[in-house]
Amino acid sequence: MSRAATARVWRDRRAAPAAVAPALEPPALIPFPQRPARRLGRREWAGFMIMVVGMFMAILDIQIVASSLSEIQAGLSASADEISWVQTSYLIAEVIMIPLSGFLSRLLSTRVLFALSAAGFTLMSLACSFADSMPMMVVFRALQGFLGGAMIPTVFATSFLIFPAERRPLVSVMIGLVATMAPTLGPTLGGWITENFSWHWLFLINVVPGVMVTVLVWLLVDVDHGNRSLLRGFDWSGLLLMASFLGSLEYVVEEGPRNDWFSDETIAWFAAISAVSSVLFLWRVLVAANPIVELRAFADRNFAIGSFYSFILGVGLYGAVYVLPLYLAQVRGLNAFQIGEIMAVTGACQFASAPIAGALSKVVDLRLMLLAGLSLFGLGLWENSLLTVDSDFNELLWPQALRGMSLMLCFIPINILALGCLPPDKLKNASGLYNLMRNLGGAIGMAWINTLIQDRLALHLDRLGDQINLARPMVQPFLDGLAAHFDGLGAGNPDGAALSVLAQLVRRQASVLTFGDCLAAMAGVFAFGILCMPLLRRPVQATVVGE
Repeated sequence: MSRAATARVWRDRRAAPAAVAPALEPPALIPFPQRPARRLGRREWAGFMIMVVGMFMAILDIQIVASSLSEIQAGLSASADEISWVQTSYLIAEVIMIPLSGFLSRLLSTRVLFALSAAGFTLMSLACSFADSMPMMVVFRALQGFLGGAMIPTVFATSFLIFPAERRPLVSVMIGLVATMAPTLGPTLGGWITENFSWHWLFLINVVPGVMVTVLVWLLVDVDHGNRSLLRGFDWSGLLLMASFLGSLEYVVEEGPRNDWFSDETIAWFAAISAVSSVLFLWRVLVAANPIVELRAFADRNFAIGSFYSFILGVGLYGAVYVLPLYLAQVRGLNAFQIGEIMAVTGACQFASAPIAGALSKVVDLRLMLLAGLSLFGLGLWENSLLTVDSDFNELLWPQALRGMSLMLCFIPINILALGCLPPDKLKNASGLYNLMRNLGGAIGMAWINTLIQDRLALHLDRLGDQINLARPMVQPFLDGLAAHFDGLGAGNPDGAALSVLAQLVRRQASVLTFGDCLAAMAGVFAFGILCMPLLRRPVQATVVGE
């Protein structure tokens, strides 16, 4: 090429707008896929908002029964081992549907899948409220989780399909508030409903909003069209392997801590099934012409790392909501309403910080925003770990506030970094995988935390037991004083009562140390996430002209 021709080429490139000259972008920057620049009408906005309501219902139902399992157990005459399946059956079924939702959305369309999902979820909620035996409840809860699970990833994918780049921070704020506040509100709301009405209303409250969501989504949502040709050559073996892999894995992580992991024969068998199925499933999705789940989305570095951070966020989000209420109930002796008042600080700070986080995401490097969010969340967990037997609202206020403010600083950049760089044809499938990682983070994190609680509690009880013995100068006078007190009250065995009180005090202190260890361990997970930050590449939002 001549020198004059070369000069003309570079003149043309300098004159061309950046949006049509992506080759000039530095290779380290990833451009967001552009969406059609158009103004969204009220119907589209309303339809999307109704979908968000449906997603809130599906996420809320994961945790809403957590604080009311004893009441459900009594109502169904179930054993302590059986009642855990009210949660486990829901989670196993949901974790299977979430990655499957991408294929179903392409097959049926977003409108049809979401409406069917909302209708099935509502019907199964009604069925759960009328269940009069454990087998019925387990079946209806599994169907409720499976049918409702499609709503969660479908909302994430739709937000990137219909909204242009400049609208995504606002939409991510809205989705983030729903996705992270629902697990926080679930146990408290469930406890309040059960205390004031009955456990049946944990499911009946879904009926009216569920019917509204179903009807309005059918009337208002028109995002895409289904492709029925995908049914030809449907990968039934891939579906079976995926269900076997994820279902067995969920069972292992849910039941493992309660049954001493692999010392239980059933846990060992399901772990083996999950391991074998995972290998066969991976092989199947790589060789099938039309795989049930497309794992090649993980070839995109930002999506893979974003999914990893979604996993970390699931550990912290579900773990903190689990550990702190346990501490407040077992150590402080608070009821569900009092626990809800303390936990509400996180939700209030999260809600207040949402518009700030949305504005920051437009002007700040998303990687720096994520770094700040991970740091604040980890700091909040670390401050929470410094528990004492007297920690109450005032002592827990600032750690709770830090975690609340950090949630949106984490969620928005993770959401955009993971999904914002993918082309539209990969979004539906990738959204399922992305949400699956957050749910697996919560499930595996809870199993890890429960195992930590068992191990650390035994360790602290042994250590404190070694320190509390009659050879220590303060122990015998303390027991004598307690015995005299109980003798004055007319106790039949004052010495035995004194020893019982001392044992309770030791166990209480061991529990405080155990919960502190769990929160510190979760803080370590977020510290590891910070160390992985250099692996993320910076995305660049494409300029959208007009709206």
